[in-house]
Amino acid sequence: MKLRIVIAALLVLTACGGTITKSGSNALRSYSGTASVGDFLAISLNPAAQTLAYTDYSNSGTGTVPYTVNGDGTYTFNDPAGNLVSGYEVPNYALLIAADKAGPNQDSLALVTAVEASPITLSSLKGTQYNYMQFRTTSGGLDAGTVAIDAQGNVTTSSYWPYGAMGMGGPPDAFSSSSFSFSQIQEDPSGNFMTLTENGSTDYIFGTPGGMFLVDTPNGAILGFQKAATASFNPSFAGSYQAVYYQKTNATTGQNNQESGTPSLGHATITLDASGNLSMTDAHSNLLLSGALSPVANTPNLYDGSPNELSDPCYGLFTFRIMHSGQPQDVFVTFLNTAMLFSSFSPVSASGSGYEYLYGVGLNYGGVSNGSTSQ
Repeated sequence: MKLRIVIAALLVLTACGGTITKSGSNALRSYSGTASVGDFLAISLNPAAQTLAYTDYSNSGTGTVPYTVNGDGTYTFNDPAGNLVSGYEVPNYALLIAADKAGPNQDSLALVTAVEASPITLSSLKGTQYNYMQFRTTSGGLDAGTVAIDAQGNVTTSSYWPYGAMGMGGPPDAFSSSSFSFSQIQEDPSGNFMTLTENGSTDYIFGTPGGMFLVDTPNGAILGFQKAATASFNPSFAGSYQAVYYQKTNATTGQNNQESGTPSLGHATITLDASGNLSMTDAHSNLLLSGALSPVANTPNLYDGSPNELSDPCYGLFTFRIMHSGQPQDVFVTFLNTAMLFSSFSPVSASGSGYEYLYGVGLNYGGVSNGSTSQ
């Protein structure tokens, strides 16, 4: 399973830089999306009619869904099929959706992260480096790590798996690495995505001209942002972000990697000051996360040059730890332009059997004029 996760994580998107602009146009907007349960979606949003049409290539689901725009800019969907619930959009950049009936059996809660449909090629991936997070609904919910692709297309990865730190083997179980070539990837005739078919299932690779990549796999969604030039937090990322998140509480993993627990989806507001102090509250003003961002590069238990940790300082990836009754809650955050990825994992007992996690994407509509990926 980990090999497939890593392979998919390394198929990243093409362009760096770019400029994002607000759009008041009523023209149709096209997006490609991935769900945290492994659905690849083509989405067309019609702001004039206030409808969203989607095709789910993974489970053959389709629909045309009316929506309304709320006072805070979020969308409420009136889906006859009961699938799409709510969302948030920065036009012609990214679209976040909370879905109730995703997955192979159309019965799972999932976060859908979609970006503007854009060209991507194999050649554009060479010589690039990214930080990424994987969002899924099993195996502890998330990974965070780094990927580098050299000029010949050889890929190396290094990742941290918080759930693995709960294993009998201790912290070394939480770190993994891999290297291979992405020569098996096929470019789709549309030019807007690529595929990797292995063992009867297909991964979809796509992204944006602004430096974001997404990979839809049967094991969830992989989202990557181009690395920063330095480890330091960039004050320009301060602001208020609208977020959609997936959360699972009372989680345990049983036989055949089956995960139990109580899943939920929600909207949140994230405030971030120029010093990197972050606060996240849900739609009912309940505090979900709070802490001061610190570079992963300066976090000894994640990166200090030892062989059993991340092999790269992951410039642009930040973290903080909160202790709850002696148990650590680890939070990870990274940025690109006006977007933020965040994830959190915490054991809930000293026995090491139960845990909870949360992850999502935040969009800052107010900062869409800044197209720089540097920090």
